Amino acid sequence: MEHTKRAIVVGGSSGIGFEVCSKLINRNWNVTNISRTPCKLEKVINEIADVTAGSTFTDIIDRACRKNATVDVLIYSAGFSMASPIEFAKEKDYRYLFDVNFFGALKAMQAVIPYMKVNGGKIILVGSLGGELPILFDSFYSASKAALEMLAREAYLELKPYNIFVTAFLPGGTKTEFTFKRKVYSEDESRDYTKDVKQAVEALAEMEQNGMSPCRVADDLYEIILSDKPPVVKVSGLKNSAYRFLSHVVPEKMTLYFDDRMYRE
Repeated sequence: MEHTKRAIVVGGSSGIGFEVCSKLINRNWNVTNISRTPCKLEKVINEIADVTAGSTFTDIIDRACRKNATVDVLIYSAGFSMASPIEFAKEKDYRYLFDVNFFGALKAMQAVIPYMKVNGGKIILVGSLGGELPILFDSFYSASKAALEMLAREAYLELKPYNIFVTAFLPGGTKTEFTFKRKVYSEDESRDYTKDVKQAVEALAEMEQNGMSPCRVADDLYEIILSDKPPVVKVSGLKNSAYRFLSHVVPEKMTLYFDDRMYRE
């Protein structure tokens, strides 16, 4: 008899993570969510923690793995975004961003790998198309997601011999509350960049709120879970896939020109 599939979702209280939890629960998975606020889905097991809380966060993952003896899938969907000029960005802000977007994912991976080495598994890191194409005045978000994608590529090579498959999953603009949780530097903080920061934030918000639904994005992520040989990088949506492809074949300065126009006009 096949054992009940078990997943750990980090950041499943809202947005893409919530929709992934919903799909897994509806398919009779055992799902543990780790986030600062609980996932409101009835059958989800909630563990309340901040991914920046160090050993507390990883102890929860370790406990969930030991309790169930195994974990089949880890999905890291926690994220933080801040709109700020590079010149005036505060160290506490960009360090916190990297703690959430990158180092939290690394810690989660390190916690599940010993358990997955026994029977294999999948690790899905929710990155962003913004990790390949810069988001104006959201540079630290883009940089953290680029680092996350490279971590996935490296981990794919290291862990494949143990039947552990790692995928960087790259959504584009997605209609979630994440848009309205972005930390935006004030006029006093942005100084002479204020007008451009405001314009870029508004353009990004419009792009996200007119983007894919989180349910549709979660469908693409679930395909990775079902795959026997998941890709190392998976872009969500045909339009986003085409945009990423074009960015790799046209000259870099042309890509940056059109990228700049997206946020300044």
